[in-house]
Amino acid sequence: MQHPRVFLPLAAALWWMLYQTLVPASEWLVAQLPVDRTSHLGGALQFFFYDTPKVLLLLTGVVFVMGMVNSYFTPERTRALLAGRSEGVANVMAATLGIVTPFCSCSAVPLFIGFVQAGVPLGVTFSFLISAPMVNEVALTLLFGLFGWKVALLYLGLGLSVAIVAGWVIGRLKMEAYLEDWVRDMPRMSADFDPGHTTLADRVQAGFASVQEIVGKVWPYILAGIAIGAGIHGYAPQDLMASFMGKEAWWSVPLAVLMGVPLYTNAAGVIPIVQALLAKGAALGTVLAFMMSVIALSLPEMIILRKVLKLRLIATFVAVVASGILMVGWVFNAVL
Repeated sequence: MQHPRVFLPLAAALWWMLYQTLVPASEWLVAQLPVDRTSHLGGALQFFFYDTPKVLLLLTGVVFVMGMVNSYFTPERTRALLAGRSEGVANVMAATLGIVTPFCSCSAVPLFIGFVQAGVPLGVTFSFLISAPMVNEVALTLLFGLFGWKVALLYLGLGLSVAIVAGWVIGRLKMEAYLEDWVRDMPRMSADFDPGHTTLADRVQAGFASVQEIVGKVWPYILAGIAIGAGIHGYAPQDLMASFMGKEAWWSVPLAVLMGVPLYTNAAGVIPIVQALLAKGAALGTVLAFMMSVIALSLPEMIILRKVLKLRLIATFVAVVASGILMVGWVFNAVL
């Protein structure tokens, strides 16, 4: 990258111009098809044609920017920041670092091992591993773009609270004995890390690499999530969704959590579904609980973590995080 200071404003202007064309372009595409715009199919197609480029544009833009930011927060630097901190303060730091670090549930095993080797307390490690996939830059940016700053800020506060409290509780339970033996017996390594010198051009290249890595992996989930959301938007009866995921039924929140656990997707894939559910009358607390369970308690992540955790620690982790998510859903259904 020869002239990053010229490239960045030009790229931002092009991104903004494309973003402004989304609504008329989606309506034009539906108008070219032999369907009635006011029909169920017409509504579903407009939702799909609008949300697909919108989510991909938002995702590409934020991943590029955060790829540049993340050049400051490598796994080595993250471990160095957390190692040696007292619990409580370290839980808050770990959950906050999770917002700006690009680690998903598929990174759980190597990150967990690295944190243990660096001497990071078990509860602090869990605060980070809960926050990183659940309260990341992708989730917050897409929530802001689709629902506004109030919902994005609400999700940020809820996600951080769950990550901090759950990690602190797990730390208080002193469950280091339930790490797999080979993990617990690993020699400790130094947490010192020298990031070296990185230029703006290097950070731009890191942004491109991040887009290639993350967007290249998640776009199938995005298309699947938007397709499901389009089906809900176009065909699901509003009264049915409101009764199934509304405020009145106390069981709607635990049912939403149970539905979310077997799913394997990420924020980019689940947010279009959340958007469609809310448009159909589902309660915000119930939908947020569903989203959190999909991202933070997915069954594939539990299978991955089984390589380093014994079953009792996995069960404790699931129980503590699920309890926090349930409280989030019930409280916000009660007050909103």
